[in-house]
Amino acid sequence: MELSIILVFIIIGISIILFVTEFFPVDKIAFFIIVALVLLQLTTPEEAISGFANPATVTVLALMILAVGLEENGVIQLLSDGIKKLKILPLILLTPAFMIISASISAFISTTAVVIIFIKIITRLSEKYGFSSSRLLMPISFAGILGGSCTLMGTSTNLIVNAIAKKQGVESFSFFEFSWYGLIFLAVGLVIMTIASRFLPKKKKNNLTTDYNIDSYVFTIKVTKDSSLIGEKFGDIEFLNQEDSKILKLIRHHQVINDPGKYIKLKAKDNLVLMSNLENFQSILKKNGFVLNEKRQKQQLENVNRIDNDTVENDVTYIETLILPGSNLIGKTLKGLRRISFEGAFPIAIKKRRNLRNTKERLLRKNIEDINLKPGDRVLLEMQEHKISDLYNIENIAILNEHEFKPNIAKSKTAIALLILLGVIALAATSVVTILTASLLGVAIMLLTNIIKLESVYQKVNWQIIFLLAGMIPLGTAMTNSGADIWLSEHLLTLMSNQNPTVVLGLLFGITILLSGVISNNATAIIMAPIAIAVASGLNLDIKAFLLAVMFGSNFSFFTPVGYQTNTLIYGTGAYKFKHFLIIGGILSATLWIVGTLLLSIKL
Repeated sequence: MELSIILVFIIIGISIILFVTEFFPVDKIAFFIIVALVLLQLTTPEEAISGFANPATVTVLALMILAVGLEENGVIQLLSDGIKKLKILPLILLTPAFMIISASISAFISTTAVVIIFIKIITRLSEKYGFSSSRLLMPISFAGILGGSCTLMGTSTNLIVNAIAKKQGVESFSFFEFSWYGLIFLAVGLVIMTIASRFLPKKKKNNLTTDYNIDSYVFTIKVTKDSSLIGEKFGDIEFLNQEDSKILKLIRHHQVINDPGKYIKLKAKDNLVLMSNLENFQSILKKNGFVLNEKRQKQQLENVNRIDNDTVENDVTYIETLILPGSNLIGKTLKGLRRISFEGAFPIAIKKRRNLRNTKERLLRKNIEDINLKPGDRVLLEMQEHKISDLYNIENIAILNEHEFKPNIAKSKTAIALLILLGVIALAATSVVTILTASLLGVAIMLLTNIIKLESVYQKVNWQIIFLLAGMIPLGTAMTNSGADIWLSEHLLTLMSNQNPTVVLGLLFGITILLSGVISNNATAIIMAPIAIAVASGLNLDIKAFLLAVMFGSNFSFFTPVGYQTNTLIYGTGAYKFKHFLIIGGILSATLWIVGTLLLSIKL
């Protein structure tokens, strides 16, 4: 094996480890890949940055901008209002109805944007009508992924595979070429998830107070000089010995004591990092002379001096917000949020979305106020109830409560935005122009008619995905330059030379599904597409069948919450455990793998 091939495999292996552990953000990993390819001379500098000009990357960016325009001009709200009317259906019919709507919209609009709509709607409906949001969020996320697999513009994965195919001389896919496969997969998903929804968490989350359990929220509180507990041993403090409260660390004179012992005595100005539910947290603050910090205490005293104390207490509420992809709050900390204007809200705690590094031990090692926010994290805010509508000025957060806010948008702008979307779909679907040309034209018309501003684009586009694509696409080029794809395909051909073509296709499909469960679907497609082309060519089999196996397999990572962005978002929001994805998602992935292999083998 040549050195260049070894180096490519090392970069791929390290990238997979970094993606799985989330040691760095995905965009940073992608940038490191670009630098590594240049330094190791696996690509030229021009090839290393070619991902930024790749048609797939630019198309995804243009479609993201179109999605921003739809949201800002009320099209998303229009869809949201229509979906809410389905609340009259019984839950057994609500699941397939919402899944069909989610899949239909996701075929033409970003799946992530669609699932975000449903997160907001279902959270509010579950509060109002008394059903568990967990029974619906997973089916809707899965349906969105399946719907996005039905058309060429439905997901960035499809665009990437198509771009790689064109670059290697394979005939590109048409807009609806593989839609009938996608519809069969969707039908399978509808049946499985409608049945499986009965086994998803049923416990209704009545309100914020009952939602926060011991492993959910982490608070940092300070002991005031007036506290009645000063001098008490930790082992004698009642609230620290309850099952639903746990002290993680003591910070005293800038020294950190992890998991402090029961004989340590409490002192004034101590800072305690505490795990607790919201109800206990409020009680702890009121009864024991603790505050979130001195600045917040002064703010509360000023409020009391201005207006009646009862009014303050009744008006103050706790609001849970979900950090969405593209939010300018991503990367910030609780400490950082408290330094900026936050629309009258005070951030008091965060709930990290679960991942391999997000363990209690990690929280012990790092101050919770210094942990960076990521998409899927939740922030608990304290604010006055009448100011909740101000939160809608913050871009790309979802407010998970019953309060609704509808900005005033001219109906003409909504109509124009909707017509632009329909025009882009029509142009691309009829092959009058390419998807890239159609989407760029749609963006140009939005800018020309002034229904979207570039300032909003800069804020709302999820640049992490753009950098991920730009960084991973040159890795595919490096595989070709070094001959890694040929080397790998030759060894696969040796192993599979006497195998039935259906078995070979099934193995490629299965490997792609497994890989997409631990790294992003886009990265999986970039790695597997060149291999699929080489294997199919070597066995003289239909290349498109193998490319479709990669395309669908990259999207069918239902068995983990990290393979697809929408699964990550619902992971914390829907109160799911990893086992729900592993068992229910695993059954769906395995079923689709078998069905997909049999369907695609018809082309061989």
